[in-house]
Amino acid sequence: MSDTSPRPVRVVVLGGGTAGWMTAAATAKLLPGLAEVHLVESEDIGIVGVGEATLPHIRGFVERLGIDEAAFMKATHATYKLGIDFRDFGSIGTSYIHPFGSFGEPVAGVGFHHYWLELERSGKAGPLDQYSFAVAAAKANRFAPPAMDGSLASSYGYAYQFDATLFGPFMRDFGLANGVTRTEGRVTEVERDSESGDVTALVLENGTRIEGDLFVDCSGFRALLLGDTLDEEWEDWTHWLPCDRAAAMPCAHVREEIEPYTTASAMPAGWRWRIPLQHRIGNGYVFASAFISEDEACEAIIGAAEGTQLADPRVLRFRPGRRSRSWSHNVIGVGLASGFLEPLESTSIYLAQMAITYLVELFPVGGKIDPRDRDEFNRLVDLEYDRVRDFLILHYNATTRDDSEFWDHVRTMEVPDSLAGKMELWREAGRVEKYSNGLFYDASWIAVYVGQGLLPERHDPRAAIPREDQMLAAFGKLRDTIASEVSQMPGHRDYLLRESARLADAP
Repeated sequence: MSDTSPRPVRVVVLGGGTAGWMTAAATAKLLPGLAEVHLVESEDIGIVGVGEATLPHIRGFVERLGIDEAAFMKATHATYKLGIDFRDFGSIGTSYIHPFGSFGEPVAGVGFHHYWLELERSGKAGPLDQYSFAVAAAKANRFAPPAMDGSLASSYGYAYQFDATLFGPFMRDFGLANGVTRTEGRVTEVERDSESGDVTALVLENGTRIEGDLFVDCSGFRALLLGDTLDEEWEDWTHWLPCDRAAAMPCAHVREEIEPYTTASAMPAGWRWRIPLQHRIGNGYVFASAFISEDEACEAIIGAAEGTQLADPRVLRFRPGRRSRSWSHNVIGVGLASGFLEPLESTSIYLAQMAITYLVELFPVGGKIDPRDRDEFNRLVDLEYDRVRDFLILHYNATTRDDSEFWDHVRTMEVPDSLAGKMELWREAGRVEKYSNGLFYDASWIAVYVGQGLLPERHDPRAAIPREDQMLAAFGKLRDTIASEVSQMPGHRDYLLRESARLADAP
């Protein structure tokens, strides 16, 4: 009997680092027998690696690949993350946390925030973040995994904060253990089929020729295949997201506790991050070079960062935007080769992970690419980038700040029609636009709208049906329950130490 199973597709991943090794490892692990994965990287080409904050979706990626969370966290010096603390974005002196969890619970089909808005009209609601388990735990510097029983303690998620320079090597070791072939070398020539235009092989500096059926471009901003070879157009979004530089600098811990959240603090020409890892603090100033020089930005982050400076600031340059097509011919861009959006909401690894997920789901089994799959991949990737873009722009545009040239610019700029429609829907009715594909759902948008002082003119009238005293009692009970349960959680540092000890004791 003849074997009718399709031959494995020769997948060539160009570029190591986070995106490259995530792609190679996931493809090899999730498509056994369907893909032969070969990764090409040059140690002469540096990677973009700073303290990296992520979104809860990374947990799904880790679990799906069968990676032990504790081992992963130890290898990357990771901490847990319950959300992002935004400071001085709506106006100077204000702050709010965008939590990885909900605010209250819907009642009778009406979102919790409508009841909060009803009480807020009389000034009796109290801050919205009092009704978020994730926010309360973050502010108390406590952490425990969410419950799995549908209770209030299951109403949140978490992500990781890790050393990006260690994550790539961790995924490399995992990929190699799962059958990925690695070749060291710099690509000097890209061969293409004269008729189809498909890429057929990569030629390295030493003459080695690596053939493939499907090529994944993880070569970073250079985009050697998708950009230089196939000339896929870059859609520049600098007019909406003017920050195009980041000055990154690590420093030592100075606080006793390790915060289970990332901090984003507004600055005169952008914002700065603070990412607490187990062994150090990652700091960076994301700024617009049209409003401040690189030297001034470096001086600013040195002056703002806490703790002993562990290295000089390193300036990273980027252009926000995406390719017109992330899958062209037989080349798929993942990571920076496909697009880049500044790290304000920690989306970089998510966007790479998202592309990998769609690649696996639409994988050309047997090597024959269906143009419909390619079109669907591009549609889904574009939706993800566009919706993240709108969410980031919201943080800048929904402000009353006019104290610097930068903030006055982003406050008054014209936003994309897609975002303008979302903001109008919120202003008029307190509603969040619904969609099935794309990142950031109701609670995320509500956190930013309310946190930056953008309250709607009206809300769902059904929220006025319960008596005020009933709502006040229910709100008080919710606050008390959250406070009680959070007080029983261990401190974040203690939980990390406990997990490290458990891993050490494991056979």
